[in-house]
Amino acid sequence: MSLTSMPFDRRLKRIVRNHQRMSHGVVHSVNSNGLIVARPRIYNPKFPIKGLLLTVAAMFVFKGFLFASLGAETFNARLAELAAGSTVDKAGAWVMQADTATVAIAGVWQKIGV
Repeated sequence: MSLTSMPFDRRLKRIVRNHQRMSHGVVHSVNSNGLIVARPRIYNPKFPIKGLLLTVAAMFVFKGFLFASLGAETFNARLAELAAGSTVDKAGAWVMQADTATVAIAGVWQKIGV
């Protein structure tokens, strides 16, 4: 066997690492000898990064739509009213402030004809 020439500590590290990876789940398969082999399942993070990015993009599109449909003056006036409110209102005003992405998306909405 080729594994017997490997030092004991290296074999032990490989076994422990494989065991830790198998704690996330295993996939069983049959190899060419008919032996059932358990391999670690590919770990996918539980946090949906793609969903978070899509939500942020949708929020920017919504801000751009509001900016295009209300106009810059009305939009800024409503933000000023929102900034005069409570702490939650101030946070909302900070999130909804017109930035470069919002203005660019609003330009696209205006070209579409909103």
